[in-house]
This record gives sequence, C-alpha cells and structure tokens, in this order.
Amino acid sequence: MKELELKVQGMTCEHCVRTVQRAISSLEGVSKVEVFLDSGRVNVYMEKEVPLEDIKKSIEEWGYRVVD
Repeated sequence: MKELELKVQGMTCEHCVRTVQRAISSLEGVSKVEVFLDSGRVNVYMEKEVPLEDIKKSIEEWGYRVVD
C-alpha cells in the first residue's frame, strides 16, 4: 500500500473534512483517507498509484488548496 501526506488549506469545520475525504476517496485506487482539521494534514492510502495531480484537482475543485 502506498501512502501520501498532503497539507490542505481552507478547511474550517467538520463539513470541510468530510468534503475533502469524499473528494479523494472517489478516486480509483484510493483505499483510505485521513483528514486532520487542526493541522490541515491529509493522509492518502492507495492500493495502486494515483497521480498527485488527480488528487490535487479533486481537492481544489471544492475550493481548498494543496500547499507544499
């Protein structure tokens, strides 16, 4: 299983957490997503490689921003 850690800006509540979780979970190959509101950290667990650009796009479509 592959793991990726991202930092996401713009999340302010539990609704934001669920939105980001659903957006990433909908991508083929993603098996689990953990979102931490207090730190903005998002852990993505994948059964197969999912392009980073696809993950970023799924988050940014909802108005959040992935930062380096």
